[in-house]
Amino acid sequence: MNRRDFFAAAAAAGVTVSISHAQPDSSASLTARPAGKGRLKQSVCRWCYGGMPLDRLCELAASIGYRSVELLEPKDWPTVRAHGLDCAVAFSVPSNPIPKGFNRRDHHDSIIKELETRLPLVKEAGIPNQIVFSGNRAGLDDREGRKACAEGLRRITPLAEQLGVTIVMELLNSRVDHGDYMCDRTEWGAALVDEVASDRFRLLYDIYHMQIMEGDVIRTIQRHGKAIGHYHTAGNPGRNEIDDSQELNYSAIAKAIADSGYTGYLGQEFVPRKDPAASLRHAFETCAV
Repeated sequence: MNRRDFFAAAAAAGVTVSISHAQPDSSASLTARPAGKGRLKQSVCRWCYGGMPLDRLCELAASIGYRSVELLEPKDWPTVRAHGLDCAVAFSVPSNPIPKGFNRRDHHDSIIKELETRLPLVKEAGIPNQIVFSGNRAGLDDREGRKACAEGLRRITPLAEQLGVTIVMELLNSRVDHGDYMCDRTEWGAALVDEVASDRFRLLYDIYHMQIMEGDVIRTIQRHGKAIGHYHTAGNPGRNEIDDSQELNYSAIAKAIADSGYTGYLGQEFVPRKDPAASLRHAFETCAV
């Protein structure tokens, strides 16, 4: 299940977001490690561990050295704060699900109205980033879609600049998980960043998604690092652990991100097939360059 299907199913059922995964081994050590080990601040994406109580996930993440649990709705922000953690990225506003985004002008008013309410709350909670989506093509030309995205984003970036919150549009693959999604190439996204021309609009570069679409991950990071405001991980194929069962070399990728001068968070967004505690610890160590 991808993130879009997961949240859509939860919304349709009218239930609190959750997903069933193996629970952590009760014998797994929660001995604290020094927070911030390595040059990158690391984060955990909540939706991948929805079957685990948020308090437990925060406790586990903090014990390993993670500094954030992300993609949270406002009701969950106090919980991570109580555990001494940040929320690196606020979850999307209801009017901006993945298929429905800034590439259609008739979506702008509803999305912007909700962002005008959300961004001050994000600022107050000390959250650095708010995620947004381009929406699907649905027959729309990419150039026209980018122009519409830029128009809409330029309506909200002045508030983001005033508050010091960065709006990040996620790059997603349109081959496997999010068919027809428009912001599916780094070049398209980087051109959008240039067109919006605000220090408070950047890309969320999802390594898993961009490996599927274009590969050449390290060179892309080196070339377009200034357009990137946040990173996500996951193993490919499968979106599972970042281990030797998949094709990406995450130690080298993490080093390239750190070498670029990036100071934000690296969000672990893999869905664990094995013991979640062991997988989170291994991912942390892999990226602690």
